Amino acid sequence: MVSHVEAKIPISVRQHLAQQGIAHALGPNKASLQRAEVCLLCDAQGIVQVFTSSHSAVELDKVRSLTGRDLTPLSTEQLQALKLRLQLDTLPAFDDLIQADTIIDQALYNSERIFVHSGNAQHLMALKNSAAMKRKDSTQIAAVATPLPLEDIDYELSLFDHDRNEIHSAVTKFTALRIRQRLEETLEVPPLPDTARAIIRLRVDPDANIEKLSQIVERDPSLAAQVVSWASSSYYSAPGSIKSVQDAIVRVLGYDLVMNLALGLSLGKTLDLPSDPDKGSTSYWNQAIYVAACVAALVSSIPREFRPGFGLSYLAGLLHNFGYLIMAHAFKPHFEATNRMIFLNRHVEHQHIEKHVLGITRDQMASSLMHSWNMPGEVTLGIRYQNDPHYLGANSDQSQLIYLANHLLQEYGLLPKRNYRFDANVYTRLNIKPESIEALMTQLKASKQELDMIATALSTDA
Repeated sequence: MVSHVEAKIPISVRQHLAQQGIAHALGPNKASLQRAEVCLLCDAQGIVQVFTSSHSAVELDKVRSLTGRDLTPLSTEQLQALKLRLQLDTLPAFDDLIQADTIIDQALYNSERIFVHSGNAQHLMALKNSAAMKRKDSTQIAAVATPLPLEDIDYELSLFDHDRNEIHSAVTKFTALRIRQRLEETLEVPPLPDTARAIIRLRVDPDANIEKLSQIVERDPSLAAQVVSWASSSYYSAPGSIKSVQDAIVRVLGYDLVMNLALGLSLGKTLDLPSDPDKGSTSYWNQAIYVAACVAALVSSIPREFRPGFGLSYLAGLLHNFGYLIMAHAFKPHFEATNRMIFLNRHVEHQHIEKHVLGITRDQMASSLMHSWNMPGEVTLGIRYQNDPHYLGANSDQSQLIYLANHLLQEYGLLPKRNYRFDANVYTRLNIKPESIEALMTQLKASKQELDMIATALSTDA
């Protein structure tokens, strides 16, 4: 008879443990524990699985060299299909559980304590030793991964000068780019669009009004059409038809939202979207719209006396992944390689891979460039610190809103779930009651189709 605790392990894993006589103890999946992660690659010959520590990243070139095969990471779609077929939430690091050639990283194999996923996302299994992972004679033990300082991304108070130096250092490492000048020239990024420049000027105009904003937006027919389409979407359920930008402002969206929406869309179209490198992953605009909508909902749940500005919080959410576009544009020779490493090592947050490969993160690139464009601090700092819940400096509300929005979107299935340690203290810092989240996210999830339609329209026009 299976105990209540063991019943939490999927049946395919329980059968494997019983057949192999593997001693184990079941416990909660704590992000602080170093786990054995399964990284999957494939080619025409089949699948190769690489086991490594959750604090290390598998190096694709080393695996290719070891196997003599032109392997590529499994796409999100392929990975989800495999988990569905096996009825597993997570992949346990046992070499004979799935049909694949196996490599175990030397450092993981030499570890004194081994924790592997149980197949249930809520639980880990502690193994007696690393031998439990290796049951096939064909399984190789080799040094194919690099330890990463996951808690050591450098955030200095003089962040923009510091980031500028790091970007310069990162870019000039790649001599093929031959770029050694100021940040804007270094990144070869187009100048701030006229529309965005005009909106930023309007922000400090004491005579700013709806008519002036409408005139700026209407200079760009594509942008004007997007604002009208946004206001007309079923997401806002506006009565009657929306016929003009001014109508969208007055009747539906409001001055503040249209100003920041237009600014975000204008910047988003500054750079071309890269082709989707991972089939089944969330597109740039879908992620941007989801995070912005979630940030907006979170802001509305904060008591008025503590509530940050809605418009700039929304804009920071909409532009939170702008660094991805910059990375694709400025690091073209290395963008694909960086992404392959990110997709292979899904257990590692993207900023750590970027720091390892490029010497700089996408968030540093985006915030530094936006600072040079004189974008508001709510946006530059919100983007800069979005992955650091411990940052409590200027404009930390925006960074923590993005951090919380990303977490909730993963928890409720709107974004792919990642392995990381969530800091629940952000609820207290933002004055948000955790018990209010369920209704908020249920409503947002019900609006997914409308949000997807908006994102599709933006992707088509981008």
